[in-house]
Amino acid sequence: MAWAGKRRPIALFSSELVDIIRLMKRGKIGGGVEGGAHTRLVVKLGTNLLTAGTDRLDLGVMATLVEQVARLHHRGLELLIVSSGAIAAGRHKLGLAMKRRDIPFKQVLASVGQSSLMHAYEQFFAWHGITVAQALLTKADLSDRAGYLNARNTLSALLELGVVCIVNENDVVAIDEIQGARFGDNDNLSAMVANLVDADLLLILSDIPGLYSADPHRDPGARLIRRVEGIDAEVERLAGKVGSQRGTGGMVTKIEAAKLATASGVTVVIADGREPDVLIRLAAGETVGTLFPPAMGKMESRKRWMLSGLSSKGRVVVDGGAVSALKRQKRSLLPTGVTEVGGDFHRGDAIDIVDPQGNRIGCGISNYAAGDVAVIKGVRSDRIAALLGYEYGAEIVHRNNLVML
Repeated sequence: MAWAGKRRPIALFSSELVDIIRLMKRGKIGGGVEGGAHTRLVVKLGTNLLTAGTDRLDLGVMATLVEQVARLHHRGLELLIVSSGAIAAGRHKLGLAMKRRDIPFKQVLASVGQSSLMHAYEQFFAWHGITVAQALLTKADLSDRAGYLNARNTLSALLELGVVCIVNENDVVAIDEIQGARFGDNDNLSAMVANLVDADLLLILSDIPGLYSADPHRDPGARLIRRVEGIDAEVERLAGKVGSQRGTGGMVTKIEAAKLATASGVTVVIADGREPDVLIRLAAGETVGTLFPPAMGKMESRKRWMLSGLSSKGRVVVDGGAVSALKRQKRSLLPTGVTEVGGDFHRGDAIDIVDPQGNRIGCGISNYAAGDVAVIKGVRSDRIAALLGYEYGAEIVHRNNLVML
């Protein structure tokens, strides 16, 4: 593997990294099938994968994954990595074996470990002549339209320049991430990033081979499900059967991420990152892990932003009739179908639409504030003006401002 005139990376991380780079030079790490059927990929690397199930980063695993990303990059594909591992790196760097779980302590570990994590990536990618960048994001960064567009423009520009950006949740300030909140883990972050940059393919890699029909640790008859056409209640139930021992995510959050990404036109694969040349094979269209095809075609940026849930200021619960009208008949949301209102949203804010069972079925831009919706919910549209003294339209959410999951 020629260095092609590039400046060799300076080994500042550890002697182990130096040894691994020497193996890369001798061709001991790498090899496999070339190819690619997609042009823009987001790769999510989980904690269990990057640590190989230990309490520290496994630099050999990282080097192998980077080598695969580099091969795809040199073939002209655009790749962005969403990486966990900062807390594990911080724990190892400080020489701490204790398992404290309080939030401030984990924030300290993340702060210490993020630089080590990035340094390892920079060293490995430098060997392949690839420049890396870092982006630390929080939900708040993307929750307003301007922040969303700024992040989108920056990440898109980095991809166009041939830079591989390493994205992580900003653990130091994003408490939700460390607590494992549903929209705070890196699985869901990867779906948001895929949504953000109009990715073709989202690869969620961990130590889990994919979605199983049952818990493979308890049921010897459990089979790996190769393709999931739609994520429904049964799929979500199966997701609870497989989990992770480390990190903040499990199969449940991976299915949540797949549901979000496929709804905005992204193909998703959940696979075992330890499989030989897994990235090369997946990029070429080979069947590895569990595939989730897009639920719909590519959608415009504004709808992607709404669908991410980051912008939501409240929610409305609708009855069964409204669910049918929205999903099957592609209708607008009328006040007669609304049963409950939550949050303090204003006219023009994005709101979630929830079915009677509490499932988020869509989102949209509300024509009315929360207080107004509370007054007109359950009534016919022709009574809006009489009840409020004004009218902004017959719909709570017009179908042109509505996105369904």
